[in-house]
Amino acid sequence: MNETKPPELSSFRRFMQLAAVFIFGMVVGSIAYNVIYQTSYNMLWIQNKDLKIQLEQAEEDIRTLKKYNKRSTVIKEIKVRVEERDPPLDSLAVKEVAQQLHDELEVLRGRSIFEIDTDAKMARTLLNRKIYLVREKEYSIQIKTMLVSEGVLQVWVDMRPYVRL
Repeated sequence: MNETKPPELSSFRRFMQLAAVFIFGMVVGSIAYNVIYQTSYNMLWIQNKDLKIQLEQAEEDIRTLKKYNKRSTVIKEIKVRVEERDPPLDSLAVKEVAQQLHDELEVLRGRSIFEIDTDAKMARTLLNRKIYLVREKEYSIQIKTMLVSEGVLQVWVDMRPYVRL
């Protein structure tokens, strides 16, 4: 009778090592691809959000300019500028807060630039130290300067992360 020996595990060792290295390489490669994909997708999403905000503001400015093109003494455009900070804040959060503040200042559009002093004082009082929630983080703003020139209301604000006491 012919007895067959069971195959020894040492003969498959080289094959198992190559298979393990191949599978490990696949896992590491998929992780690297996923990181690159997520980073590029996040940058694209932020750029898309920024362009949507710019488009909304441009459309609103066009509507206002068409409505008040004969009157040179009214606020036709509102620009909100957030002062730079060190370390810089999340750019998307800055854009979201600026957009929310722009929407709240929209009531000043169409008002006479000669009568803006009472409205600006009221806006400054209502919006100063206001807290905005963006992407589950809170930010407070402080209005630094409001300036009207050639039908454009420019508002400079200081934005800080809000810390509850």
